[in-house]
Amino acid sequence: MRKLILLVLLVFLGACNPTGGQNSAGTSFIGQDITGADFAKPLALTDHTGKPRTMSDFKGKVVMLFFGYTHCPDVCPTTLSDLKQTMKLLGDKANEVQVLFITVDPERDTQEVLAQFVPYFDARFIGLRGNAQETKDTLDNFKVYQAKVDEKADGSYVIDHSAGMYVYDKNGKIRLYMQYGQKPQEIAADIQKLL
Repeated sequence: MRKLILLVLLVFLGACNPTGGQNSAGTSFIGQDITGADFAKPLALTDHTGKPRTMSDFKGKVVMLFFGYTHCPDVCPTTLSDLKQTMKLLGDKANEVQVLFITVDPERDTQEVLAQFVPYFDARFIGLRGNAQETKDTLDNFKVYQAKVDEKADGSYVIDHSAGMYVYDKNGKIRLYMQYGQKPQEIAADIQKLL
């Protein structure tokens, strides 16, 4: 199921920019160039300190945004670890980058849980959450798949979800979609081009 979702998303993203990884300015990216996509634009959620946030709060920085949840057994902590390594590779330039982690599980990922989980990887990382309706609207806006699976009698569960990452330039324009599993060196190389 996850492979089918990824295939559909990649076909859709390819339709956003038929030139593949090269944009009209001739810049070649490792990630999928989705410059000009007409989705993943508005964002209004609350951060792990309780502060309301929108994308305009991060203007002037390259934003790396992805969706996950704190009980994730593999993809989410791996992605956060890769982004931590990416920030190290960027050196002083990392201060011009903002990582946003949006929970797909607001039921368990309270403000307090996000405040412990997200900054553990890097104090500059920000966790975002919304109520159930805000989360649904955000997932729809970003074309992110999410579904509870393996729900147990004790109420525990895991969530299948899209695992890629969106990257915005310093002007708040969506530019790239990076698949799960891209190496920190690859992510850093693309971020350097946007800086």
